[in-house]
Amino acid sequence: MNIEQNLKDLKEELGDDVTLVAVSKTKSVDEIMEAYNAGQRIFGENKIQEMTDKHKELPEDIEWHMIGHVQTNKVKYMASYVDLIHGVDRMKLLKEINKRAKRENRVIKCLLQLKIAKEESKFGMDVENMNNLLTSEEYANMENVKIVGLMGMATFTESKKQINEEFGFLKKIYDTFAKTHPDLKILSMGMSGDYKIALENGSNMVRIGSKIFGERNY
Repeated sequence: MNIEQNLKDLKEELGDDVTLVAVSKTKSVDEIMEAYNAGQRIFGENKIQEMTDKHKELPEDIEWHMIGHVQTNKVKYMASYVDLIHGVDRMKLLKEINKRAKRENRVIKCLLQLKIAKEESKFGMDVENMNNLLTSEEYANMENVKIVGLMGMATFTESKKQINEEFGFLKKIYDTFAKTHPDLKILSMGMSGDYKIALENGSNMVRIGSKIFGERNY
């Protein structure tokens, strides 16, 4: 598995307008350093403790993205360094991120996760809740978080038609909300198995692991 070559090929395919988050969950520090030495600086993890341990060992200029579901009581462990939290799906979590970021004298960027998949196991808010959060006085008064975009995960299915419809729906919502919320610049959708469909639907941030590092170590 040539991590450097995989990254080179992937970045050529994505072009300059799409941000690549290298999903490094379960991968070793050595493997991440291989990607780092090949020029990759943005890495995504889905477990806060694992990400925190890696953060301590790896170069300081790495931009860490939390891409998994976040438990409110774990926010404190990453508040000092996390750059972007992808899966904000409730006001309670946003308030906790704001509180912890304030203690660290930081502003933490967040994406709101919209539920676009049919699967019950997928997290995310509906459009009405998302609108209520974005337009709330509560969010307007938060000084240590900044919602910079939307994210969503498609159903895990062989049906490209269904995935296309789900990503298309998210793009439509994103375009609508970006008109009235100029801070929304990021549309994060697409992983190793479906990123090409996501790109066709206007994604500008993809989360890719196995195409870079090989299959996950469970």
